[in-house]
Amino acid sequence: MIFRLIGSRLLAAIVTMGVAAVVIYGSLRLIPGDPVSAITAGTRLTSEQRAALREKLGLNQGFVSGFTHWLGSVLQLDFGQSMVYGSSVNDLLAARMPTTVTLVLYAAALSLVLGLGMALVSATRPGIIDRIGLVVTSLSIATPSFVVALVLLGVFAVQLRMFPATGSGDGFGDMVYHLTLPAIALMVATFGLVARIMRATFREELVSEHVEVARSRGVARMDILRRHVVRNSVGPMMTITALLLAALFIGTAIVETAFGVDGIGQLLVVSIARRDFPVVQAISLLSVGLFVVTSTIADLALPFVDARVRAVGGLR
Repeated sequence: MIFRLIGSRLLAAIVTMGVAAVVIYGSLRLIPGDPVSAITAGTRLTSEQRAALREKLGLNQGFVSGFTHWLGSVLQLDFGQSMVYGSSVNDLLAARMPTTVTLVLYAAALSLVLGLGMALVSATRPGIIDRIGLVVTSLSIATPSFVVALVLLGVFAVQLRMFPATGSGDGFGDMVYHLTLPAIALMVATFGLVARIMRATFREELVSEHVEVARSRGVARMDILRRHVVRNSVGPMMTITALLLAALFIGTAIVETAFGVDGIGQLLVVSIARRDFPVVQAISLLSVGLFVVTSTIADLALPFVDARVRAVGGLR
């Protein structure tokens, strides 16, 4: 049974990535406007020079031939050459990936710690505490990242001068310091969802039969929370973490641009504005790939951490 589960999840992942590749490649070519005009903005070109540049950039290829060539290169982990920067897309991504990965992990840690903590408090303390938690999480969900970024910049970077307004720093420690405000901006937009979902999960566990039995036997409150409520909620936590990482990676486009962080998100925004197809395609496909990989890992790991899933699925 476990091999059937692995096979089905891997097949679904391959199909998802294939469909995503077609959609990403095709949608960029449906955008109105000429990429050559965006790339050479402010530069006068003759019709011959423009035609030669289109040929060099591969813009004269048909959809099928162009997609086949691009997909073949991607399967060899070669994302091509940037139309704007003139360098390898792989090199552009490699130079910026450490900054974005650090930012995403930083924001994910903050979001999980705060979200799970608030969820547990709200679930175990119905009444005014729970209502306050619902208000806070509602504000978190409703507030756009760029609004949070502007507030953080105005207060902590400009007025109080506690953190730098732009940049990503040199070295790990300096990078963490520079990325604190961007990480908080990313976290604010996501911890509310984590808290809401896990609050519902914790409350469901608190009224479950095995928790009632533990209470009747006089098991201490903290032991019930640790051994039964939190432990039986590991599965949903894994799923949320997988989705959270993908959402935060996508969210870096807004936050990195607002804080002037030289990462993947800022590169995506610039590349979209300049119609740099190879870079946009690469980052878009990586975003989908991150979601597919993390969700697949969570699905495959779930039966091993939750006996109830193994029992329902008949897995051994």
